[in-house]
Amino acid sequence: MSDPTRPPPPRIISIANQKGGVGKTTTAINLGAALAENGYRVLLVDLDPQGNASTGLGLAPEDRTHTTYDLLLEDADLAQVIYKTGIDGLFLAPSTTDLSSADIEMMAIEKRSFLLYDALRQPAIDAFLLDFILIDCPPSLSLLTINAMVASDSVLIPLQSEFFALEGLSQLMLTVREVRQGANPNLRIEGVVLTMYDGRNNLSQLVEEDARDTLGALVYRTIVPRNVRISEAPSYSMPVISYDPSSKGAIAYRQLAQEMVEKSVPATP
Repeated sequence: MSDPTRPPPPRIISIANQKGGVGKTTTAINLGAALAENGYRVLLVDLDPQGNASTGLGLAPEDRTHTTYDLLLEDADLAQVIYKTGIDGLFLAPSTTDLSSADIEMMAIEKRSFLLYDALRQPAIDAFLLDFILIDCPPSLSLLTINAMVASDSVLIPLQSEFFALEGLSQLMLTVREVRQGANPNLRIEGVVLTMYDGRNNLSQLVEEDARDTLGALVYRTIVPRNVRISEAPSYSMPVISYDPSSKGAIAYRQLAQEMVEKSVPATP
């Protein structure tokens, strides 16, 4: 039974695709920044051992005293693992390469698929008054990704606009179905967002057409273009929203955030 004295829980969204290089971390960072810009309070959970989301938000490895590894395997207090970022309303639970061994270590734990679920529901999270939790998953369908899906309300899938893009989705969809049939019956697909889109390229247009024909309304109207500003921003440890607010990439991620929020609001009868 829910506790009426606690604030409403945040929406928890895993950003996942087992294929690397599809714009997953870029989407996590910039979607989080765009939501924060709109006044929402957002926690980005870096569950990728590469730690690119942590670096992209300006937290150097030596400053990550407590990380998601500690959260999962060392019973760390959630408040110790959450750091402020340079963006008002956007918080970060960072990772380091320590997380690389987490899959093996979790195998010895009975409720290994629920470690993140339990961690993100600690009463300590109430103090942050979060509206959203975004989980940047590793580029694999590992136990870390399963933990993210079990902990989440939904899964957002970045899909690179390239040949064979849809072929890799079948295994991801199968994993979502398996999680739904077992540990998290309420898990749903938040949507599919096309990334690295080049409107001058026939291939990008064909991928979009194929995705919309195959997945229908699951594909967001918003398309994230291939944009040099998006590529440059991480080298300055900033989201493109901050690095170049008027760039096509920044505009696209603002639109994506708006569309995601609108999709979650029930229609008026």
